[in-house]
Amino acid sequence: MVAGTFAFMHPQPLLADRSPKLRFIIAVVVPAVFGAITGIALGYSEVLYIILSVLGILGGIGAGYDHDGAREGAIRGVLGGLLFGGFILIAHEISGRDAEAHLPEPAIVLVIVTTVLGALFGAIGGALRARHEHKPQANAAGGTAPPEP
Repeated sequence: MVAGTFAFMHPQPLLADRSPKLRFIIAVVVPAVFGAITGIALGYSEVLYIILSVLGILGGIGAGYDHDGAREGAIRGVLGGLLFGGFILIAHEISGRDAEAHLPEPAIVLVIVTTVLGALFGAIGGALRARHEHKPQANAAGGTAPPEP
């Protein structure tokens, strides 16, 4: 292997290639649970809330990478961002604690922001996946091999 090349590595399976139960867990349960954890953290620590929020939003890139293309990644990002932001607010409200970080007024604006950012980062992840999938791989002779069908 030439230093800096990862031609032998295969990306994770597409979400569409997984079982329906696993798709549900990955696309719905994970962002909802992570949003709930972030919402609980909101009542305890501003720093922890910000770290979890950034990780959750950046997770949209990984979620988008489960899809072949920016459009599909963006759609997944909308769902993930909506669930993430919504469950931040739900869990925080259920906790009954005062927010340690500033929330927008009205608080539903947070869900709009996480949804838009989710779509953006999901599109980036999907575009990266499409670029990786459709890029010619270097062969042993130093040239490029045609893309696999």
